[in-house]
Amino acid sequence: MADIAILGPGAIGQLLAHQLGGDKLLPDQLLLIGRETQPQCHLQLQCADKQHSLKLPMLALSDVTPDALKGLRLLIVTLKAYQVEEAVDSLLDKLPHNCQLLLLHNGMGPHKALESKLGGRGLLLGTTSQGALRLGPFEVRQTGTGLTQYGHFCGPELDNDLRQRLLTVPGSEWCDDIETALWHKLAVNAAINPLTALERVNNGVLAEPRFTATISAIVDELLLVAGAEGIRLDRKVLLERIYKVIELTAANFSSMYQDVTQGRRSEIDAINGFLLTLAERHGLTLPVNQELVNRINALSPAAAPTPR
Repeated sequence: MADIAILGPGAIGQLLAHQLGGDKLLPDQLLLIGRETQPQCHLQLQCADKQHSLKLPMLALSDVTPDALKGLRLLIVTLKAYQVEEAVDSLLDKLPHNCQLLLLHNGMGPHKALESKLGGRGLLLGTTSQGALRLGPFEVRQTGTGLTQYGHFCGPELDNDLRQRLLTVPGSEWCDDIETALWHKLAVNAAINPLTALERVNNGVLAEPRFTATISAIVDELLLVAGAEGIRLDRKVLLERIYKVIELTAANFSSMYQDVTQGRRSEIDAINGFLLTLAERHGLTLPVNQELVNRINALSPAAAPTPR
């Protein structure tokens, strides 16, 4: 009976499935929860010059029963941010009372919506700068290595053995101040994702001087909101991190670029839109982030309305 499940086995979800325990992973230790039920999924991972294969069971979200999850101790959620709350809501009454949840998605917001619904379960938050591209339903290519961070947000603490399992992911670390780490990742996403999507360019192009003023303005507005929320961030550190990610992922195309070019809904409302939601609460205006949200949402008919 699986004790860890991955809800949303897209590119990052499948990459994590391969990385959690590597060759030592037993097939009955990990369960995928996706759109369809399959007794065995044959997952393929292209990583550098190597090819990895993994066979795991998958349950459709609509087929999940309490009995199927009775041994589950950790649910890792790798859905798009706008999918998280509804999907987790549908599972909560089927999860064991001691099962903890780890949210690992771009942007921020769903953790606040779920905090009061967990029924005493523990909630962890995470962020990763690893890159992955989905080549087929169960085939993924790793397009970049990077830091993966996890940390406790509320409820009971994660058992040490599960923490160590998570830390088998290459380049991962436990973070005592996970919310600050998420704000750092939010700054990276807020600067890189919408600009690459609107300009139809890879990440490396953003190093050109013509983007400097806009990136600086995005960060300045983020700092304004963070300060109002009582979050202390360093402008120099944020800018250095953004440009480091641009350098390290120069050949990559952001997830928002991929969503926009393929006609899918983007995560803009959980990234720059999240800043607008907080700004509205504090009576602040963010003209640069507002324009980015407006322009991206104009390309995404399924997008939810954001504050104006």
